[in-house]
Amino acid sequence: MASVAGLNELDNAACGVTRSLSGKAWRWRGGNMALGSGGGMAGDDLVMQLLTSRGVAPDDIERHRNPTIRDFLPDPSIFADMDVAADRLAQAVVSGEAITIYGDYDVDGATSSALLIRLLRELGANPSHYIPDRLLEGYGPSGEALVKIGEQGSSLIVTVDCGAMAHEALAMAHDAGIDVIVVDHHKCAAENPKTVALVNPNRLDSTDEAASHGHLAAVGVAFLLSVALVRTLRGQGFFANRPTPDLMGLLDLVALGTVADVAPIHGLNRAFVAQGLKVMAHRRNVGLSALIDTSRLKRAPQCSDLGFALGPRINAGGRVGESTLGVRLLTGEDLPEVQDIAARLDGLNEERRAIEAEVQAAAEEQLAGQHNRSVLVLSGKGWHPGVIGIVAGRIKEKAGKPTIVIAVDEDGEGKGSGRSLSGVDLGAAIIAAREHGLLVKGGGHAMAAGLTVEESRIDALADWLDSQLARDVDRARASQATFVDISVSPRGLQPDLVELLESAGPFGVGWPAPRIAVGPVKLVKADVVGNGHVRLIASGQDGARFKAIAFRAEESDMGQALLHASRGRSMWLAGRPKIDDWGSVPAAELHVEDAAFAD
Repeated sequence: MASVAGLNELDNAACGVTRSLSGKAWRWRGGNMALGSGGGMAGDDLVMQLLTSRGVAPDDIERHRNPTIRDFLPDPSIFADMDVAADRLAQAVVSGEAITIYGDYDVDGATSSALLIRLLRELGANPSHYIPDRLLEGYGPSGEALVKIGEQGSSLIVTVDCGAMAHEALAMAHDAGIDVIVVDHHKCAAENPKTVALVNPNRLDSTDEAASHGHLAAVGVAFLLSVALVRTLRGQGFFANRPTPDLMGLLDLVALGTVADVAPIHGLNRAFVAQGLKVMAHRRNVGLSALIDTSRLKRAPQCSDLGFALGPRINAGGRVGESTLGVRLLTGEDLPEVQDIAARLDGLNEERRAIEAEVQAAAEEQLAGQHNRSVLVLSGKGWHPGVIGIVAGRIKEKAGKPTIVIAVDEDGEGKGSGRSLSGVDLGAAIIAAREHGLLVKGGGHAMAAGLTVEESRIDALADWLDSQLARDVDRARASQATFVDISVSPRGLQPDLVELLESAGPFGVGWPAPRIAVGPVKLVKADVVGNGHVRLIASGQDGARFKAIAFRAEESDMGQALLHASRGRSMWLAGRPKIDDWGSVPAAELHVEDAAFAD
């Protein structure tokens, strides 16, 4: 299962590992950084190496060490239609028009909606919001809903995190005389929809400078629109007798939406998240503060908390509960009310977990029949469409292939959600499949996509995706490796090392958290805890011991090897170091992502 390279290969393999227990080669991310017990490289040098190995130019190190909005924010006017959108919004604010924010039902949609609502309130407007029901209405604006909102009095609708591909719906609104501004980040078609403005860095007619920000989540685009709106109003003398809104105070929402939508954490997004976490620590948003308490966080939220604690709870409202709960929480000012909403979201999240487990078990039963496919397409009647995206992500990680999970309703219509591998543009493939006539609708971005398909066309879709993406998938899988930033002896795994590594954050997609290899070690203890987690105690030749855990690893080849085949054998463990502060004295532990025999 695992092996150590021969002498002629050692220079190319991190810790000499050419095939780990998960079947991957280990590679140095930025060059051999074997620190032993912790010496050999000064702290500044280590951080600089972490930054350069993530693509930062040597002359740009200082800007990335402490990413600020001032250093990374572009002029919003570089984006097509941005000034048009800002002018139209300013006109609505000044004249007191009725404005409705139409948002998607996920975290990015909720935070984008909440950001614009809170800003417009500060500007004296009283915006309404509309969040479609995932089960009854599906993704994106419907023409009927837009027309109805207009008939109820709104002369301006702003869609956020949706609308880029809603040509028919937006045409209906246009024909009804309703002004719509689309704020989105999803992939676009060659022809733009009929709108007052389409603000999206992924427009095909974007300049290179604007397109370089195509990694922004919708909430990041909404923040840029907010900057443009305030600038426009300032130019009109709007703030002569009233305070200018505190845009920086909205960065907690930007950070949450960016991380929860799995947007790449580089460039402007790093600044959004780094500064947004500082704002979040002050707990000025009472709804977000209530959610932090409900999530049982006893410290200021970290980047990982946004994706694994806060984001899933907001998402649960749109997945299995009431779609408006997230926006109501993030825009609420009444403490008892937001505490009640936070508690409801927490309960819905537990319900979501149970539903997700059922769908995942049913989907995994189909894996054996698709072992020859490059893209897994799994479907079932009665599956809850609110959890298919999560299940697709889990199976993608387990199988190492792009995965689409489709929930088919009683009328034979399937709602699907897909997750991809780095290097395989699933969103573009889904758009092409729609244009090929295989889908009712579909879209997305490189790493994630959504679709609607007739049950009778699912097999044809699977065959088509396989033929279109097989080469990209093979190339992506062949290039997969476990990238290691540094190696240390067990005694070198210390809290101060963890803190030094964290200073190169925030981390996420596109800006991977430092992975360290610790060894050689022997396992003193290995058992299963919780939901299939493998818990370890490792001991090194230097006499140091540390705790480690491999989450959800029990049924994997690596997990089985750790449990049964590793006793008495020398090993390397690779993963993310964390500080364990449960005891009286903080200690460092390792969250294991891969392992290899060292003998």
